[in-house]
Amino acid sequence: MKIDVNGIETYYEEYGPAVAPAVLVLPGWMAKASLYRIAADAISEKYRVILIDMPGFTGDTPEPPEAWELDGFVNYTIAFIKALGIDTLSLMGHSFGGRIIIKMMNKTDLPFTVERIVLIDAAGIRHELSNKAKRKQKLFKFARHFMSEKQIEHYKETHGSADYRAASPLMRDCMVKAINEDLTPLLPGVIPETLLIWGTADTATPISDGELMERTMPDAGLARIEGAGHFSFADAPVVFSNILRSYFKI
Repeated sequence: MKIDVNGIETYYEEYGPAVAPAVLVLPGWMAKASLYRIAADAISEKYRVILIDMPGFTGDTPEPPEAWELDGFVNYTIAFIKALGIDTLSLMGHSFGGRIIIKMMNKTDLPFTVERIVLIDAAGIRHELSNKAKRKQKLFKFARHFMSEKQIEHYKETHGSADYRAASPLMRDCMVKAINEDLTPLLPGVIPETLLIWGTADTATPISDGELMERTMPDAGLARIEGAGHFSFADAPVVFSNILRSYFKI
């Protein structure tokens, strides 16, 4: 299905009864809505589960009109919820989707009520660079003064992450702007009841991030999936589904 959200023709999927309580699932960076059908399969018996393709992530929803910072994605998500006419819902977010939710929960004028939250291997906590990475970053900052724009972009393409290399120029700018904000000070502002689901072998957002969120958020509990990585729901689908079904009382 598609709906216009602030001029962006947005692709989304819905599962479960249309009159049931709504659960919106926000994807990780550049991930398709369909990747999270496991969440819909687990709880759509009693919930209206909505999966969304974020702007520029997959091609099913066009890129944003400009390079957004995190607030751009937050405001867009709020507009999407309003466009669907939802006034009460639960939020579920994986990785970058968790980043959006944490920032959103610190807004004081939301036009809807969030009943509960599920964060899956969520991003948002900035980690100190290793000494090697700091030296590499310092060297690049010095060298770029003597490099052409083409050389600078080539360096970023060859040394950047897989997500960075796979993205378009505009989405690369979004990525740089959106992931650099440290959300640690905002964790106490996540007031609704929150379930944290984490793979203990996650190297992108380590289990220590989940433990910090559990300590810092007012009403949070951490469910560990032993041996699972950053995509814990895909690494251990049965365990993940059972956790969701238990939490949503299905």
